[in-house]
Amino acid sequence: MALEDYGLLVLRIVLGIIFLYHGYPKIKNPELMAQTFGNAFPLILGLFEVTAGFLTVIGLYTQFAAIAFIIVITGALYYKITKWKISFFAQNTTGWEFDLLILAASIALLFLGAGAYSVDFTLF
Repeated sequence: MALEDYGLLVLRIVLGIIFLYHGYPKIKNPELMAQTFGNAFPLILGLFEVTAGFLTVIGLYTQFAAIAFIIVITGALYYKITKWKISFFAQNTTGWEFDLLILAASIALLFLGAGAYSVDFTLF
């Protein structure tokens, strides 16, 4: 096991927890986001984020989960940049610098995989 595997473990766990944290409220209370996106979308998005987040934490189907993250975060970037006109470093809200970092981390997991400390490594 190489040092890179520890780095991938940390990256996987942190990225997975971020998506779990952001997906759970969409499942628990989809009405909050339904005003912006429509009725079913927040629940579907929340399930997407929580499922992919959990799979990433344990390192199962990590590259498929990374694709899910890339799709979700690309949508978030689209809304922030084009629809809501939020700047990179926004003053009164979260800019899109965090989203860009999440996109980069997701792309890294897509190309590098889960690493040795994962269910993927054990099964495949």
